[in-house]
Amino acid sequence: MASTRSAVPQTQQSQPVLKIVGGRSLSGFIPVSGAKNAALAIMAAAILSPEPCRITNIPRLMDIDTMSQVLEALGAKVSFGEGWLEIDAGSIKSHKAPYELVSRLRASFFILGPMLARFGMARIPLPGGCAIGARPVELHVRGLQAMGADVRIEHGVVEAHARKLKGAKIYLDYPSVGATETLMMAATLAEGETVLENCAQEPEISDLAGFCRALGAKIRGAGTKTIVISGVPHLHGTEYGIIPDRIEAGTFLIAGAITNSSIVVGPVLIDHLTAPIAKLREIGYSVEPEGLNHLRIGPARERREVHIETLPFPGFPTDMQAPFMALLALGEGTSLISETVFENRMQHASELNRMGADIKIRSNHAIVRGVPFLSGAPVDATDLRASAALILAGLAAQGETHVAGLQYLDRGYDRIEEKLCMIGAELHRIGTNPVLAPV
Repeated sequence: MASTRSAVPQTQQSQPVLKIVGGRSLSGFIPVSGAKNAALAIMAAAILSPEPCRITNIPRLMDIDTMSQVLEALGAKVSFGEGWLEIDAGSIKSHKAPYELVSRLRASFFILGPMLARFGMARIPLPGGCAIGARPVELHVRGLQAMGADVRIEHGVVEAHARKLKGAKIYLDYPSVGATETLMMAATLAEGETVLENCAQEPEISDLAGFCRALGAKIRGAGTKTIVISGVPHLHGTEYGIIPDRIEAGTFLIAGAITNSSIVVGPVLIDHLTAPIAKLREIGYSVEPEGLNHLRIGPARERREVHIETLPFPGFPTDMQAPFMALLALGEGTSLISETVFENRMQHASELNRMGADIKIRSNHAIVRGVPFLSGAPVDATDLRASAALILAGLAAQGETHVAGLQYLDRGYDRIEEKLCMIGAELHRIGTNPVLAPV
C-alpha cells in the first residue's frame, strides 16, 4: 500500500540518546541497505523524465525524506512502498527550491542540473548538510556556464537560465562527486556531445549513470576520469535498483573488527570496498568473500599500526576515516590518519578521547596511539560519520556509552541499532525516536 508521504515523524523537543552497553561479542549476518548517496542523486535525476520512475532498494533515512520533500515542493509526486519509492516529475510546476529544505541537505543542490536541462531555469539556495568543511559549488557553476547557461549567485541563491544547454568540453579542477553528477545529468538533455574530464570515479556516479541510461540517456565512461554524454531530445520513465551502501558495509565490518568478532556483511559489491578491506587486512583482520556478495570478517591475532590517507575513489574513502579512527584507538602501536578531502572532519577525535582514546590532531593529521581499552562515556556526534565512529567505540568500550547528536545518525544509517542488535549488540534509543515508521 503506497502513501504519498514517507512517514518520518517530526523531531520533538527532547533530544534522543543512544545507550550502548559495550563488551558484547557479535555473531551472525547483518544486512546492508541501498546506498544513500546513490539514491539521493538518482532521486534528483528523476526530474529529467516527465514519466514516473520507480527506484528500489531505497534505504529508510531522513535524508531520503528531505529529498522527497524538495521534489514535492517543486510539484513532483512522490509515493513510497516497502523498499521503493516512485517519483512522477511530470507535474513539476515550480523552478524554485525552498531554503528551509535545501539548507538541511547538501545533495538537494543536485536538482540544479536536471532542472536546468529539462525546464531551462532553476533557483536553488546554496546547500547545507554536515559541517565537515567547505564544499564549494564553483565547479558546478562553471561547468553549466560552459554549456551555455547564465548562472548567478546572489543573496545565497543560485539562479540559472538557459534556453537550451549545449554540449561542451569541461575539465574539472578537482574530481568533485557533486559537480560530476550535476554536469552529467545536465548533459543528458543538452544539444550535442559533452565531455567531462578529471571526473570523480565513485561507484555512486556509475550508479547514477546506470539510472540515466535506463531513462534513455547516452552516457559512456562513468567510473573513469572521462565521461562522454551524447544529449538526447527527451527521456522516459524506468524502474531501477540502488547499489548496496559501501560506507554502511564498511561500518559493519568495523563493528566486527572492533569487537574482535566474526560476522557476515552483505550484500556488498566487493570492488567498492577495496581500500577499506586492504586496511583491515593490514591491521590484522581476516576479511574474506562468502558467497557471491557477502564478506566475513574474523578476529585479529594482533592489531598492527597503519597509515591511512583519505583520497577520492578508488582511494581510501573520507567517509570511512572516523570509523577507522575508532578502530585504531584500540590496540598497540601508533597509527597516522591524514584527511585530505575535508578540512574539518576530525571533530570526533575529542569525543573518542573522552572514552579513553589517545588521539592528537595536528592540522589534517591524527596521531592515534592505541590503548588497551576504552571506557563508556557520554559523547556527542558532530556529523554523520562521527556518529558511527562513536557507536563503534561504544560497542567495544567497558560500561555504557551514551551517544547524542542522533540527528546526524538518522540521516545516513538505515535502522542501525536494530541491525546491530540482530547480531548481539545491546543498544537502546532513549527519548524521541525519529526513525522511519512503516509505510
